[in-house]
Amino acid sequence: MNEVTYTIDGAEFTGHVHTINRRPQLIRQFADLSDADLSDADLRGACLSFALLTRADLRGADLSDANLYSANLRGAKLIGANLTNAILRYADLTGADLTGADLTNADLRGAKLIGANLTNANLYSANLRGANLSFANLRGADLRGADLTNADLFNTKGLDATDAPAV
Repeated sequence: MNEVTYTIDGAEFTGHVHTINRRPQLIRQFADLSDADLSDADLRGACLSFALLTRADLRGADLSDANLYSANLRGAKLIGANLTNAILRYADLTGADLTGADLTNADLRGAKLIGANLTNANLYSANLRGANLSFANLRGADLRGADLTNADLFNTKGLDATDAPAV
């Protein structure tokens, strides 16, 4: 692995790059990208575990296969973001806007999605075991095949008995 300086929209930070499937992958654990404008960024496969992404603008960003384990995404804008196969285990997405985001096959076990906006989000086959979705908006969300075992659904909007997968 080589250490490099990586620039996203004028913000520089140092990290390590390695190759997965012949594509360079950024490894930057504990990065502080709070309030960063990462809209439409290509962050496929990025390792951003424990990263601070509070209030970050990630609208339209490609975070497919990214590792956001225990990342802080409170208040982040993830409208239309691609989070397919992303690891968001124990991530804090409190108050995040995930309107229209693609979370197909995402690992959200133990994640905090308190008050998150998941309107029209694709959560097909997502793992939400033990996730806290209290006060979240799930209107129009695709929850087919999603695992909501032990998820906290207190006061969740847009989820009724006909929408919810078996728990």
